[in-house]
Amino acid sequence: MLENAAKRIKIKIPATSANIGPGFDSIGLAVNLYNYVIMEPWDGIDIAALDGIKIPTDETNLIYTTAKHLYEICGVKFTGMKIRQVNNIPFARGLGSSSACIIGGLKGANTLLGNLVEDDQLINIAASIEGHPDNSTPALTGGLVTSVMDQGRVYYVKQEIKNDLHFVAIIPDFELKTSRARAVLPDMIPRKHGVFNLSRAALMSVSLYSGNYQNLRVAADDRIHQPYRLGLISHGKEVMEHCYQLGAYAAFISGAGSTLMAIVDAKKEQFAQQMIFWLGEEGLSGWQVHTLEIDNVGTVVESE
Repeated sequence: MLENAAKRIKIKIPATSANIGPGFDSIGLAVNLYNYVIMEPWDGIDIAALDGIKIPTDETNLIYTTAKHLYEICGVKFTGMKIRQVNNIPFARGLGSSSACIIGGLKGANTLLGNLVEDDQLINIAASIEGHPDNSTPALTGGLVTSVMDQGRVYYVKQEIKNDLHFVAIIPDFELKTSRARAVLPDMIPRKHGVFNLSRAALMSVSLYSGNYQNLRVAADDRIHQPYRLGLISHGKEVMEHCYQLGAYAAFISGAGSTLMAIVDAKKEQFAQQMIFWLGEEGLSGWQVHTLEIDNVGTVVESE
Protein backbone atom coordinates (compact mmCIF):
# COMPACT_ATOMS: atom_id res chain seq x y z
CA MET A 1 0.00 0.00 0.00
CA LEU A 2 2.88 2.39 0.78
CA GLU A 3 5.35 1.20 -1.86
CA ASN A 4 4.89 4.35 -3.98
CA ALA A 5 5.02 6.75 -1.03
CA ALA A 6 7.64 9.48 -0.81
CA LYS A 7 10.36 9.12 1.84
CA ARG A 8 11.20 12.77 2.52
CA ILE A 9 9.17 15.73 1.38
CA LYS A 10 8.99 19.51 1.56
CA ILE A 11 5.63 21.25 1.88
CA LYS A 12 4.95 24.91 1.06
CA ILE A 13 1.80 26.30 2.72
CA PRO A 14 0.42 29.82 2.17
CA ALA A 15 -0.80 32.22 4.79
CA THR A 16 -4.51 32.98 4.74
CA SER A 17 -6.76 35.88 5.61
CA ALA A 18 -10.22 34.93 6.81
CA ASN A 19 -13.56 36.72 7.14
CA ILE A 20 -12.56 39.62 4.83
CA GLY A 21 -14.96 41.79 6.79
CA PRO A 22 -18.47 40.29 6.72
CA GLY A 23 -17.72 36.64 5.82
CA PHE A 24 -17.38 35.44 9.40
CA ASP A 25 -16.09 31.83 9.49
CA SER A 26 -17.01 31.38 5.82
CA ILE A 27 -14.77 33.40 3.47
CA GLY A 28 -10.99 33.33 3.23
CA LEU A 29 -8.16 33.76 0.76
CA ALA A 30 -4.57 32.63 0.40
CA VAL A 31 -1.64 35.04 0.04
CA ASN A 32 2.00 34.62 -0.93
CA LEU A 33 3.55 34.41 2.51
CA TYR A 34 4.65 30.85 3.19
CA ASN A 35 5.55 28.35 5.86
CA TYR A 36 7.74 25.41 4.85
CA VAL A 37 7.74 21.97 6.42
CA ILE A 38 10.18 19.15 5.74
CA MET A 39 8.88 15.76 6.86
CA GLU A 40 10.04 12.17 6.83
CA PRO A 41 9.00 9.04 8.72
CA TRP A 42 11.07 8.51 11.86
CA ASP A 43 11.40 6.23 14.80
CA GLY A 44 10.33 8.67 17.51
CA ILE A 45 10.07 12.47 17.51
CA ASP A 46 12.63 14.83 16.01
CA ILE A 47 11.25 18.35 15.58
CA ALA A 48 13.08 21.64 15.10
CA ALA A 49 12.60 25.09 13.60
CA LEU A 50 15.20 26.04 10.99
CA ASP A 51 14.65 29.75 11.60
CA GLY A 52 15.20 29.78 15.36
CA ILE A 53 11.56 30.49 16.20
CA LYS A 54 10.41 28.76 19.36
CA ILE A 55 7.99 25.93 18.58
CA PRO A 56 6.78 22.83 20.45
CA THR A 57 9.24 19.99 19.82
CA ASP A 58 7.25 17.25 21.53
CA GLU A 59 3.94 15.47 20.89
CA THR A 60 2.03 18.74 21.26
CA ASN A 61 3.48 20.08 17.99
CA LEU A 62 0.46 20.72 15.76
CA ILE A 63 2.08 19.41 12.58
CA TYR A 64 3.10 16.24 14.38
CA THR A 65 -0.27 15.60 16.02
CA THR A 66 -2.10 16.27 12.74
CA ALA A 67 0.14 13.92 10.79
CA LYS A 68 -0.32 11.23 13.44
CA HIS A 69 -4.08 11.75 13.27
CA LEU A 70 -4.14 11.05 9.53
CA TYR A 71 -2.07 7.90 9.96
CA GLU A 72 -4.61 6.70 12.53
CA ILE A 73 -7.53 7.53 10.23
CA CYS A 74 -5.87 5.49 7.47
CA GLY A 75 -5.19 2.59 9.83
CA VAL A 76 -1.42 2.78 9.30
CA LYS A 77 1.01 2.28 12.17
CA PHE A 78 2.65 5.55 13.20
CA THR A 79 6.15 5.26 14.63
CA GLY A 80 7.04 8.94 14.68
CA MET A 81 8.12 11.80 12.44
CA LYS A 82 11.11 13.99 11.73
CA ILE A 83 9.93 17.55 11.11
CA ARG A 84 11.77 20.73 10.21
CA GLN A 85 9.82 24.01 10.08
CA VAL A 86 10.36 27.45 8.59
CA ASN A 87 7.76 29.76 10.11
CA ASN A 88 7.27 32.89 8.04
CA ILE A 89 3.61 33.24 9.04
CA PRO A 90 3.54 35.04 12.41
CA PHE A 91 1.78 33.28 15.28
CA ALA A 92 -1.55 34.53 16.65
CA ARG A 93 -1.82 37.42 14.22
CA GLY A 94 -4.83 36.39 12.12
CA LEU A 95 -2.88 35.05 9.14
CA GLY A 96 -3.69 31.37 9.49
CA SER A 97 -0.57 30.07 11.24
CA SER A 98 -2.46 27.19 12.89
CA SER A 99 -4.21 26.27 9.63
CA ALA A 100 -0.83 26.22 7.90
CA CYS A 101 0.39 23.71 10.49
CA ILE A 102 -2.74 21.59 10.13
CA ILE A 103 -2.65 21.56 6.35
CA GLY A 104 1.11 20.98 6.38
CA GLY A 105 0.69 17.99 8.67
CA LEU A 106 -2.22 16.50 6.73
CA LYS A 107 -0.87 17.06 3.23
CA GLY A 108 2.60 15.94 4.23
CA ALA A 109 1.40 12.80 5.97
CA ASN A 110 -0.91 11.97 3.08
CA THR A 111 1.98 12.26 0.63
CA LEU A 112 4.15 10.02 2.82
CA LEU A 113 1.28 7.52 2.85
CA GLY A 114 1.06 7.49 -0.93
CA ASN A 115 -1.92 9.88 -1.18
CA LEU A 116 -4.49 7.55 0.32
CA VAL A 117 -6.91 10.42 1.00
CA GLU A 118 -8.45 12.82 -1.54
CA ASP A 119 -7.91 16.56 -1.00
CA ASP A 120 -11.63 17.14 -0.38
CA GLN A 121 -11.48 14.72 2.54
CA LEU A 122 -8.34 16.44 3.85
CA ILE A 123 -10.35 19.68 3.77
CA ASN A 124 -13.04 18.03 5.91
CA ILE A 125 -10.49 16.70 8.39
CA ALA A 126 -8.71 20.05 8.61
CA ALA A 127 -11.95 21.92 9.28
CA SER A 128 -12.94 19.42 11.98
CA ILE A 129 -9.60 20.06 13.72
CA GLU A 130 -9.72 23.84 13.28
CA GLY A 131 -13.43 24.14 14.03
CA HIS A 132 -14.23 26.16 10.90
CA PRO A 133 -13.12 26.01 7.24
CA ASP A 134 -12.36 29.63 6.39
CA ASN A 135 -8.57 29.43 6.85
CA SER A 136 -7.77 25.77 6.33
CA THR A 137 -9.58 25.40 3.01
CA PRO A 138 -7.82 28.22 1.11
CA ALA A 139 -4.54 27.15 2.73
CA LEU A 140 -4.89 23.90 0.79
CA THR A 141 -6.61 25.10 -2.39
CA GLY A 142 -5.35 28.67 -2.76
CA GLY A 143 -7.51 31.45 -4.16
CA LEU A 144 -10.60 33.05 -2.68
CA VAL A 145 -12.75 30.41 -1.00
CA THR A 146 -16.33 30.58 0.22
CA SER A 147 -17.11 27.59 2.42
CA VAL A 148 -19.74 26.06 4.66
CA MET A 149 -19.29 23.19 7.10
CA ASP A 150 -22.35 20.96 7.46
CA GLN A 151 -22.37 17.70 9.45
CA GLY A 152 -18.62 17.28 9.18
CA ARG A 153 -18.40 18.04 5.46
CA VAL A 154 -17.08 21.23 3.90
CA TYR A 155 -18.93 22.58 0.88
CA TYR A 156 -16.80 25.18 -0.84
CA VAL A 157 -16.18 27.14 -4.01
CA LYS A 158 -12.70 28.33 -4.97
CA GLN A 159 -12.38 31.40 -7.16
CA GLU A 160 -9.10 32.51 -8.71
CA ILE A 161 -8.47 36.22 -8.18
CA LYS A 162 -6.63 38.45 -10.64
CA ASN A 163 -3.17 39.68 -9.66
CA ASP A 164 -4.12 43.35 -10.05
CA LEU A 165 -4.66 43.64 -6.30
CA HIS A 166 -2.27 43.83 -3.39
CA PHE A 167 -3.25 42.60 0.06
CA VAL A 168 -1.28 44.75 2.48
CA ALA A 169 -0.92 43.11 5.89
CA ILE A 170 -0.38 45.60 8.71
CA ILE A 171 0.87 43.45 11.57
CA PRO A 172 0.96 44.79 15.15
CA ASP A 173 3.77 43.97 17.53
CA PHE A 174 1.43 41.97 19.78
CA GLU A 175 -0.44 38.70 19.52
CA LEU A 176 -4.19 38.23 19.76
CA LYS A 177 -5.25 34.70 20.61
CA THR A 178 -8.29 33.48 18.67
CA SER A 179 -9.87 32.29 21.91
CA ARG A 180 -9.77 35.81 23.33
CA ALA A 181 -11.04 37.34 20.08
CA ARG A 182 -13.99 34.93 20.09
CA ALA A 183 -14.75 35.49 23.75
CA VAL A 184 -15.73 39.12 23.15
CA LEU A 185 -18.38 38.25 20.55
CA PRO A 186 -22.06 38.30 21.55
CA ASP A 187 -24.01 35.04 21.67
CA MET A 188 -26.90 36.59 19.73
CA ILE A 189 -27.15 39.32 17.10
CA PRO A 190 -30.12 41.37 15.86
CA ARG A 191 -31.77 40.18 12.66
CA LYS A 192 -30.84 43.43 10.91
CA HIS A 193 -27.17 42.74 11.59
CA GLY A 194 -27.50 39.27 10.13
CA VAL A 195 -29.06 40.67 6.97
CA PHE A 196 -26.41 43.40 6.86
CA ASN A 197 -23.60 40.82 6.87
CA LEU A 198 -25.25 38.33 4.52
CA SER A 199 -25.66 40.94 1.81
CA ARG A 200 -22.13 42.25 2.16
CA ALA A 201 -20.51 38.81 2.29
CA ALA A 202 -22.18 37.95 -1.02
CA LEU A 203 -21.11 41.29 -2.48
CA MET A 204 -17.52 40.80 -1.30
CA SER A 205 -17.07 37.40 -2.92
CA VAL A 206 -18.63 38.38 -6.25
CA SER A 207 -16.87 41.76 -6.41
CA LEU A 208 -13.41 40.30 -5.81
CA TYR A 209 -13.97 37.62 -8.44
CA SER A 210 -15.52 39.88 -11.04
CA GLY A 211 -13.16 42.82 -10.63
CA ASN A 212 -15.81 45.28 -9.46
CA TYR A 213 -13.47 46.69 -6.85
CA GLN A 214 -15.45 49.89 -6.36
CA ASN A 215 -17.85 47.76 -4.27
CA LEU A 216 -15.22 46.57 -1.81
CA ARG A 217 -15.43 49.37 0.75
CA VAL A 218 -19.14 48.77 1.26
CA ALA A 219 -18.69 45.01 1.02
CA ALA A 220 -16.00 44.96 3.74
CA ASP A 221 -18.28 46.44 6.40
CA ASP A 222 -19.34 44.15 9.22
CA ARG A 223 -21.54 44.17 12.31
CA ILE A 224 -20.93 40.67 13.69
CA HIS A 225 -17.31 40.60 14.84
CA GLN A 226 -15.21 43.63 13.89
CA PRO A 227 -16.95 46.19 16.15
CA TYR A 228 -16.16 43.97 19.14
CA ARG A 229 -12.65 42.90 18.15
CA LEU A 230 -11.37 46.34 17.24
CA GLY A 231 -11.39 47.16 20.95
CA LEU A 232 -8.74 44.45 21.43
CA ILE A 233 -6.46 45.93 18.77
CA SER A 234 -4.87 49.11 20.06
CA HIS A 235 -4.91 51.78 17.29
CA GLY A 236 -6.79 49.35 15.02
CA LYS A 237 -9.58 51.76 14.15
CA GLU A 238 -7.14 54.53 13.32
CA VAL A 239 -5.07 52.24 11.11
CA MET A 240 -8.13 51.13 9.15
CA GLU A 241 -9.22 54.74 8.68
CA HIS A 242 -5.74 55.65 7.44
CA CYS A 243 -5.86 52.80 4.92
CA TYR A 244 -8.85 54.51 3.33
CA GLN A 245 -7.13 57.88 3.45
CA LEU A 246 -4.29 56.33 1.44
CA GLY A 247 -6.77 55.06 -1.16
CA ALA A 248 -7.38 51.44 -0.19
CA TYR A 249 -10.36 49.68 -1.74
CA ALA A 250 -11.12 48.01 1.59
CA ALA A 251 -9.71 47.49 5.09
CA PHE A 252 -10.64 44.82 7.62
CA ILE A 253 -9.42 42.69 10.50
CA SER A 254 -7.59 39.65 9.12
CA GLY A 255 -9.13 36.59 10.74
CA ALA A 256 -9.43 37.14 14.48
CA GLY A 257 -6.62 39.73 14.42
CA SER A 258 -4.39 41.31 15.41
CA THR A 259 -3.37 41.90 11.77
CA LEU A 260 -5.28 44.47 9.76
CA MET A 261 -5.51 43.92 6.01
CA ALA A 262 -5.97 46.46 3.23
CA ILE A 263 -6.99 45.60 -0.32
CA VAL A 264 -5.15 47.98 -2.62
CA ASP A 265 -4.82 48.60 -6.35
CA ALA A 266 -1.50 47.04 -7.33
CA LYS A 267 -0.61 50.30 -9.09
CA LYS A 268 -0.45 52.07 -5.71
CA GLU A 269 3.18 51.08 -5.26
CA GLN A 270 3.82 53.61 -2.46
CA PHE A 271 0.97 52.45 -0.22
CA ALA A 272 3.10 50.27 2.07
CA GLN A 273 5.86 52.85 2.40
CA GLN A 274 3.33 55.57 3.18
CA MET A 275 1.77 53.33 5.82
CA ILE A 276 5.15 52.59 7.39
CA PHE A 277 5.91 56.31 7.55
CA TRP A 278 2.55 57.06 9.19
CA LEU A 279 2.95 54.23 11.71
CA GLY A 280 6.29 55.69 12.73
CA GLU A 281 4.73 59.11 13.22
CA GLU A 282 2.08 57.51 15.43
CA GLY A 283 4.69 55.78 17.59
CA LEU A 284 3.93 52.35 16.10
CA SER A 285 7.31 51.66 14.52
CA GLY A 286 7.25 48.10 15.91
CA TRP A 287 4.42 47.21 13.52
CA GLN A 288 5.29 45.43 10.27
CA VAL A 289 3.82 46.02 6.82
CA HIS A 290 3.90 43.29 4.16
CA THR A 291 2.66 43.78 0.60
CA LEU A 292 1.21 40.45 -0.50
CA GLU A 293 -0.51 39.03 -3.55
CA ILE A 294 -3.16 36.37 -3.99
CA ASP A 295 -1.91 32.78 -4.07
CA ASN A 296 -4.17 30.88 -6.45
CA VAL A 297 -2.26 27.59 -6.16
CA GLY A 298 -2.36 26.66 -2.47
CA THR A 299 -0.23 24.02 -0.78
CA VAL A 300 2.53 22.48 -2.86
CA VAL A 301 4.46 19.30 -2.03
CA GLU A 302 7.93 18.57 -3.36
CA SER A 303 10.09 15.49 -2.93
CA GLU A 304 13.37 16.35 -1.25
